[in-house]
Amino acid sequence: MEGGISVTVFITVQKIYYPLLCIMGIPANLFTFYMICFRKCGMSDTAIIYLSCLAIVDTFYLVWVILIDLTLTFWVQRPFWHSNPWCGILGFLQYGSLYSSSWIVVVFTIERYLVLRSTTAKKHFSQAWVTKLTCVAIVLASHLVSVPLGWINIVTPVNDIIDGVNVTLPKCHYRDETYSTVIVWITTFLSGGIPIVLVIIFNYLMGYHLCRARNLFTKEERRVMHGRSSRGMLKRTILLLSTVSVAFVVLSLPRFVTYCILRTKYNNNNFNRDDYNIPINVAGDLANMLQNLNSTTNFLLYCMVSRRFRRELVQVVSCKSKARELASVLNHTTMKVFSVVDHKTLPSSNPGTVVLTKLKQT
Repeated sequence: MEGGISVTVFITVQKIYYPLLCIMGIPANLFTFYMICFRKCGMSDTAIIYLSCLAIVDTFYLVWVILIDLTLTFWVQRPFWHSNPWCGILGFLQYGSLYSSSWIVVVFTIERYLVLRSTTAKKHFSQAWVTKLTCVAIVLASHLVSVPLGWINIVTPVNDIIDGVNVTLPKCHYRDETYSTVIVWITTFLSGGIPIVLVIIFNYLMGYHLCRARNLFTKEERRVMHGRSSRGMLKRTILLLSTVSVAFVVLSLPRFVTYCILRTKYNNNNFNRDDYNIPINVAGDLANMLQNLNSTTNFLLYCMVSRRFRRELVQVVSCKSKARELASVLNHTTMKVFSVVDHKTLPSSNPGTVVLTKLKQT
C-alpha cells in the first residue's frame, strides 16, 4: 500500500515538475538572450555569442524534450508524436538540441583556456565572426550527427483501454535491435560522457594556469593588472564560464551514470521501465529531472555570479534604463559634444556677443 502511494506521489511530482520547467524555463532563456545581446552586462564579445547561442538551443531543448515529450507523456494518454513521421522527427530534434547545448559549453571552455594560455589564440578566437561561425558549425554538426537517431524508435499498433473501451492505438517505442543499442550508446557518450570529461579537464587546466600566473607577479603588479578592463573582463568571463560548466557537470553526471546502468544490467525485454517499485527506475527519472533542470538554470547562475547582469536586470525591471538613455542622449548632444580649451572675447559693437575659439571635440 505504501509503495503504491509513493509511486503515485512520484508520478504526480513529475506531472507538475515538467510543466513548471517549461513555464519558468522558456521565458527565462528568452529573457537571458535579450539581456546578453542587448544590455551591457560586462561580457566579452565571444562570451556574448556563446552564451546567447546557448540560451537559444536550451530553449529548443525545453520545447522538444520537456514540453512536447515529457509533459504530454504525463498528461495525454497518446500524444501526437506516437504516430509517423513525428516519432522519428522528434527524436532527431531532441538529440540535436541536446548535442548543441553540451558542445557549446565544451567549445566555449576550450576556447577560454586557449585564449588564457596563448596570445596568438587570443587574437584569432577573439574575433566575432570566428565565434559566430563556430556556433553555427556546432549546431549544424549536432543535428547532422542526430540523423541516425530518427530510426531508433518504431511505431506499432498497441491494444489499450480508454474509458472502459478496448481500442488499438499507435505507440512510438524503442526499437530493440543491435542498431538502436549501438546508436544510443554512442549518443550517450557524445552528449554526456565525453563533454563532462572535457569540461572537467579544461576547467582544471584553467585553474592551474591562473594559479601559476598569480604566483609570477607581486601584489602591486597584480593590482595593476586587475585594474585593466580587459583583464577584468577576462576574469569575469572565466568565472561565469566556470559556474556554467560546474552546473553542467553536476546536473548531467547522474543521468550519464544511471543510463549506463540501465543499458547494461537491465537491458532486456522483460524489464519494465515504467515500474517505479524498482529503485533504478526512480533513480533514472530523478537523474532525468536534474539534467532537464540544466537547461533552465543559466538565468539564475548569471544573476548569482555577474554583478553587471544583476544591475542591468534591476534597471530593466524597474524601467530606469529609458530615463538613463534619454539623459545620456541629451548630455551627449549638448554640453559634452565640445569642451572649451581656451576662449577670448573679441571687440564687437554688440557687447552681448561672445565667441568661443579653439574648441576641442571629444
